[in-house]
Amino acid sequence: MRKKIAIIGVPMDFGQLLRGVDMGPAAVRYTGLVPKLRTLGHTVEDLGDIRIPVRDCEADICSDGRILTPDKHRYVNEITRVCESIYTVGKKAINKNQFPLFIGGDHSIAVGTVSAVTDPAPSGLIWIDAHADFNTPDTSPSGNIHGMPLAGLIGEGHESLVNIGRPGAKILPENVVLIGQRDIDPEERARLKQHGMTVFTMRDIDEQGISAIANKTLMKFVHLKRIHLTLDMDALDPVEAPGVGTPVPGGITYREAHLLMETLADSGKLASMDLVEINPILDEANKTAKLAVELTLSALGKSIL
Repeated sequence: MRKKIAIIGVPMDFGQLLRGVDMGPAAVRYTGLVPKLRTLGHTVEDLGDIRIPVRDCEADICSDGRILTPDKHRYVNEITRVCESIYTVGKKAINKNQFPLFIGGDHSIAVGTVSAVTDPAPSGLIWIDAHADFNTPDTSPSGNIHGMPLAGLIGEGHESLVNIGRPGAKILPENVVLIGQRDIDPEERARLKQHGMTVFTMRDIDEQGISAIANKTLMKFVHLKRIHLTLDMDALDPVEAPGVGTPVPGGITYREAHLLMETLADSGKLASMDLVEINPILDEANKTAKLAVELTLSALGKSIL
């Protein structure tokens, strides 16, 4: 199905200490995302980048070069402002019947993207990531907000992030499926069980196969008309996607990722998407950005035959 796609760049790296993911949108565009989407028959409008405040490096590093200790309030005001902007731009795209394709940036942008796409109606949320991103300021070992966005979306965590766009939770736990997790903090694990979240870890993928996982995910959302996909590139095995800030061995393979995207495309329910955590500084010849573009094309209808 041909779509009207709105590309929204979010070159933000406030959610973590490691620099570089702010260059992710440029790397993806450089790889030829727009012309490749048009080749599939889609109409594409590149809305440019959300304006991001200048990051004060002195807030991260001491004068002697030491990284500062975890701070659960680090950059929360800046992230809130950016996510409010994401919400405004994303909601406009939805109202114009466009498919918003958000390109980050770190995963904290999802607070704004999911808030926007769930504004008109409930949506299923597929969270593909090596991590669960379900910490709160009280449970996070690092204080980095890119490990907290999913918690914020169900209404827990920093008050300003919980209330992006409109007050309160943006999605119900039963409308979320996590896929590809293999690095979950102990308190985060307890929180996932407490909220009854559906999580398909790498062990589940190994045991059941990605096709079964994809079909179970779609069955979970049979009552919903729309699905939002948020794809953190560290969900992929580092051999396939080396350009990420928090790589974890033993991830999703190249073909598993493509089959998952192709299955979502076949469902006809995919209505919006995030690409996040692409760090060109750590990449090898733009390999991770190229893979991100390939997976996006598969999610938007590219097939082998």
